[in-house]
Amino acid sequence: MRPGVGYLFAAAWLFIFSAMQAREVQSHGLLFERWLRHTFFGGYEPKDYTQKWDIPAEENTLHGHIPVNPKATKYGTPIGLGDAVRQFEIDEPFLLIVGFWEQVNPEEKHWGNVQVVRVEPADWRKLWGDLTRADLDRLIAIIKDPALSLAEAREQVQIIKKEQRYATSVIELNPKIDASQRRLQCSLRFSAFFDHLAPEAVREVQAQPMVFGVPVPARFDSAPRVITPEK
Repeated sequence: MRPGVGYLFAAAWLFIFSAMQAREVQSHGLLFERWLRHTFFGGYEPKDYTQKWDIPAEENTLHGHIPVNPKATKYGTPIGLGDAVRQFEIDEPFLLIVGFWEQVNPEEKHWGNVQVVRVEPADWRKLWGDLTRADLDRLIAIIKDPALSLAEAREQVQIIKKEQRYATSVIELNPKIDASQRRLQCSLRFSAFFDHLAPEAVREVQAQPMVFGVPVPARFDSAPRVITPEK
């Protein structure tokens, strides 16, 4: 039986609403990143959004001269890290700045917890357990195999992910397999972030989240201030 007009309308509206929500959440994260760049990193603007680091080491003149990776996610949920291979190949120290937001009402989000962590290469490598680049390539080959249907690729990937060596990884591998994409991304669970990278940090909701002693604005309506090095 063919679906009625009402069903199709509802399905279309649900798709549009979900897309709007996704863009709004992404926008919140982009505003957080922009505030960080303008407040602590001289107003740096990325030349290419596919570049290796969101904020390169040479732009971080005040906080360690190492690259910076800003992230934003809902409080209590995993931190999306992006492309798995790119993350696996990190071999230098970097700052991971994570903002966890809370949805206080349908129209407003507040920052519940913000953490700045210096991540050393050895500690980052431990998060991958026994996994090697070849293990990631094995998954990617299946994900991108044009001979496999979406369902077949998903099924084969899930079978492989149950193998013991994949289970040793603290970082979660997230295959994205649908009509618009076939790629391998990764994430870090909320609890794993604090357990492994910020064990001394307060993971509860903070009264006033700060970055380098500067309070994170509740809203990003006005132009962010820029902190410049003292002469």
